[in-house]
Order: sequence, then C-alpha cells, then structure tokens
Amino acid sequence: MSFFSIFKRAARPGQAPAASAPVGEVLFVGAGPGHPDLLTLGAARAIREADVILHDRLVSPEVLDFARPGAALIEVGKTGFGEAIPQEEINARLVAAARAGGRVVRLKGGDPCIFGRLDEEIAALDAAGLAWRILPGITASSAAAASIGRSLTRRERNAGLRIITGHDARGFADQDWRALAAPGAVAALYMGKRAARFVVGRLIMHGASADQPVSVIENASGPAERVSAGRLAELPALTQACDGPALILLGLAPHPRVASDDQANLALSDFPFLTDLLQEA
Repeated sequence: MSFFSIFKRAARPGQAPAASAPVGEVLFVGAGPGHPDLLTLGAARAIREADVILHDRLVSPEVLDFARPGAALIEVGKTGFGEAIPQEEINARLVAAARAGGRVVRLKGGDPCIFGRLDEEIAALDAAGLAWRILPGITASSAAAASIGRSLTRRERNAGLRIITGHDARGFADQDWRALAAPGAVAALYMGKRAARFVVGRLIMHGASADQPVSVIENASGPAERVSAGRLAELPALTQACDGPALILLGLAPHPRVASDDQANLALSDFPFLTDLLQEA
C-alpha cells in the first residue's frame, strides 16, 4: 500500500475526510534532527514515494538519499541571519508543485510542527484549495537530550518543559523569564546562538543562578555532533565556538557517564542495521 493512502487527509471546510490521498496532495514530513536512523518508517516511505520534495537546507544528504531516482529535489531552505528564500516564494513553489500533480513532500528538519513555519505554508495551501497532511518527526531537543544522557523531564525537578526560540520576526524573542529562571526549570532553546548573551542577561536579571547548568549540542545526532557544557554565565562563549546549528538545553548538564566515557554514549553509526531496516521498509 502506498504511504500516501494510509492517512486520512485534512479536509477543507465543508468536505468530509477522504479515505485515500489524491494526486497533488502535499505531505508535510519531519526529517528528524539529521541522522537517517532517526527518520520514522513513515517518513522514509513518504520520501521514497514522492515525485517532488521541497526540502529545508539542513535536511542531511543521507536523508535525501531515500528519494527515488527521478524525483525532483528542490531546496527551499533558510540560514539563520544568512541567505534565505522568502517565505512567500516557498509558499508559491509549494502551491505550484501541488497544482502540477504528483506526490509532493515538504520535508522539514526535525518536527514540522516546531518552529517550522508550518501554519504559514498550510494557509497558502488552504487559500489555493489544496489538500495536505502532516507526518511528525523527531525534534532536535529530543535528540540533544539523548546525546547528553538526560531526560527532559524528571519527577521533583521539573513538571514541565519549555520549547523556546532565541529570536522571532521582531528580533530577540521575549519569554517568561521569571518562570525560566526558577530552580529546576528546563528549556530547549532553538536558534539561540546569536541570542545567548541576551538570554543569559534576562535569566540572571530574573533570579537564575549564574552557575545553572547548560548544554550546547551542535549538529545533534549527526556525524559532526559536538557537546559543550558549562555554567549559564559561560553560554555566550560556548555558543561562539559553534559553526553548525546548535540546540541549547538550559538547566541540564550531561550525565556523568556520558561526559566521562565516550563509549557510553554510542553513536547512531554503531547501529547500521537501523538504516538497513528503513531502506527495506
């Protein structure tokens, strides 16, 4: 059975959900944080069955290798504070691809529902009267927490987890700093390298300890992954050393075994059978 016929599509107003996917539908797919072993089976199938794939710049070549020969691969990515295709152009390309027919995948890094401008692209498809569905993926904060051997939540430490961004359309993003500064609070900070000094200042201003643990996971799950850990006051220096995309975990330090034993935190490349299973699925 084709993956595109498994899920009921999102119905437009006044329509009943269809049992199978029509040609020309758009499937928003989470590519995971980078390593192909962190693709879902559904994502691997969807990529392999797609006629057109519009993908973010940070989607790894290994993930794109799942595309079938002859599929059109169209990069529509953005680079933070760098070159970027305007969102309006991405929307237009997505609508044009869907109207041309075929199976269209909009492949987004991590999970498309987290800081992926998903609502804007859905709105463009809705305005054009086109059908769409969402296939979630593993977000970078989950991979980053696994890399440092920590749980994002723990009883008697934090009853909640905040997923925040370092900047928005207006500049550095404002947050509930008092809640983030509370003892035991844990937050996953996306796109936070440029905002590190701003974040540190706001947190300390609202009562956070300068000694609060932080971890910076660069290229989470990828072959170039690098973990840097320290105190909150050291966060600007830690992020300045990062060349690639980085996920910042506020309130978490690497597990002692992971921090002291490189063999304890096995790389995904140590399990090549996982990728083999995806290829066969």
